[in-house]
Amino acid sequence: MNKPTRITNRRVRAIWEEIAPFWDERMGEGNDFHTRLVGPTVEGLLKVASGETVLDVACGNGVFARRLADLGAHVVACDFAETFLERARARDEGSGRDIDYRVVDATDERAMLKLGKRRFDAAVCNMALMDMVAIEPLFRAIPRLLKPGGRFVFTVQHPCFNNNGIRFAAEEEDRGGEIVVRHSLRLTDYLGIPPGRGIGIIGQPEAHYYFHRPLSELLNAAFDAGLVMDGVAEPAFPASSKPSRTFSWANHPTIPPVFAARFRPFPKD
Repeated sequence: MNKPTRITNRRVRAIWEEIAPFWDERMGEGNDFHTRLVGPTVEGLLKVASGETVLDVACGNGVFARRLADLGAHVVACDFAETFLERARARDEGSGRDIDYRVVDATDERAMLKLGKRRFDAAVCNMALMDMVAIEPLFRAIPRLLKPGGRFVFTVQHPCFNNNGIRFAAEEEDRGGEIVVRHSLRLTDYLGIPPGRGIGIIGQPEAHYYFHRPLSELLNAAFDAGLVMDGVAEPAFPASSKPSRTFSWANHPTIPPVFAARFRPFPKD
């Protein structure tokens, strides 16, 4: 990692330390995105079995780590924001869940490998790759962290539809004498979106960084690290969802805001 990237990474980390309490309070045990889209999708792709050892990368307040433990997994959950882990441990205090919380920066390949080579049956990284200044170190570490036959699942904001280059739109239309509102997305860029700041939860005290990567860049980083994709999902809110506000993803039941993929290390002879 070069010096400018290291400087940016320190700034990214400082922002997440600052906004972690707000995110923990708003996320709790899962917001709509997590409980209706991310969580069920990852569970379906990961297929965790009781007794497995699972790594949760960029675990935030530990919401999915707790779910993994409730499914019977031995969990190692890491994040680079100590404040997030403090909140995670507080939420888990006295529960008896098998979760080992660690402060680890996922952009540091050597730090990731210290968690244990060939230790994990599975690994997951939920809605965090787009927040990382670099993803190649994590992808290089994953094949060495997994046991033979292990799997890795990540979820991200869908690069095609949910990025800093989209705009929500609502238009009123007279449809045969009935006034209706039609919701749409307006895409202004895809391949050339630079790193920028935005909000993930309305009201957060400071905007955090987003590092948009087109699907080709995102997936090729995994392929270059020796990972093979064998599962994919694009969850969207069901048509029966009740939007909480005018510009809500619940208004777009046919457009997925989340992209999920499962990978396995390429088998070696």
